[in-house]
Amino acid sequence: MDLKTSDYQAFSSYIISWYRANPRDLPWRNTRDPYKIWLSEIILQQTRVAQGLPYYYAFSEAYPTVKELALAPEAEVLRLWQGLGYYSRARNLHACAKHIWFDMAGLFPNTYEDLLVLKGVGSYTAAAISSFAFDEVRAVVDGNVYRVLARYFGIGTDIASGKAKREFETLANELIPKDNPSEFNQSMMDFGARQCTPKNPNCGNCPLQLSCFAFQKDLVKELPVKINKVEVKERDLHYYVIRCGEDWVWKKRTAGDIWEGLHDFPNAANSSAGLESIFEAHPQPFPKKYRHILSHQKLNASFSELKIPLAKYPELAEWCENEGYMLVAESEIEYLAKPKLIVNFLNDQGI
Repeated sequence: MDLKTSDYQAFSSYIISWYRANPRDLPWRNTRDPYKIWLSEIILQQTRVAQGLPYYYAFSEAYPTVKELALAPEAEVLRLWQGLGYYSRARNLHACAKHIWFDMAGLFPNTYEDLLVLKGVGSYTAAAISSFAFDEVRAVVDGNVYRVLARYFGIGTDIASGKAKREFETLANELIPKDNPSEFNQSMMDFGARQCTPKNPNCGNCPLQLSCFAFQKDLVKELPVKINKVEVKERDLHYYVIRCGEDWVWKKRTAGDIWEGLHDFPNAANSSAGLESIFEAHPQPFPKKYRHILSHQKLNASFSELKIPLAKYPELAEWCENEGYMLVAESEIEYLAKPKLIVNFLNDQGI
């Protein structure tokens, strides 16, 4: 679409007018504090606002400044993050907070380029913080923005490609008004999330309808183009839930694991023959089955429960020490950081 500067200005004006008429009262929009804005952006990565909002409140209350977050134990941070998924975000959040507090005197970088140096901060998050907190003229480009621009301007580039990132960021930075970058970015993100949605967009009541390429050409369902879809793999997990009196056997996930720092039960993939022999010696109830969907995996999990007699406790404790497992009292389980799959199982057990 061959547009002039006046067309860009009209687009930006319509988007901002829509936003002002359809505001959302979100706590991170009522502050210029880069810490709170950074916190919200990390929480909302690949997460819906409705799901992320309670976590934002929980983290803001537990860690009102970057200092409190930096000084918190990692296990505590992971426990508070529990259920939100993508736990590398929580680890990066904590590492970044420590870097800012201990190495940068607690001061957030105030430019896009300097923000990019922070762990876990990519171009999208850096643009969001720099524009929302410091009014830097830098366009935020997320999935919602890709969709709005692809439909309105008729862009057929595969949004999963490297070329698309450069193309869309260049266009968004041409559209952003120099005197109001923060509001424009909020407007674009909200317009994509609430008006120009992936499915069933509200085209009938859209201020951009008459000049929207996709609407005029009946290509709304075809745009944006995404060819390289993520392959979702099936994975089977067989957990062993071992109890002896009030103590449960747990395993802490190690470095490099998708659930690094979290706790779950021993499973068939990482357990030794010693564990198998314990199960062979004691009958198991029929395994409980769960299905859990992650972004790249579908987990088919089964849980075999086993109660070890108290007389066998010394033998079990020795085995745990030798094999890298831990015995945790039932009353202490709630304080362990756990994957959502394990939380669901425990909830069904009344734990």
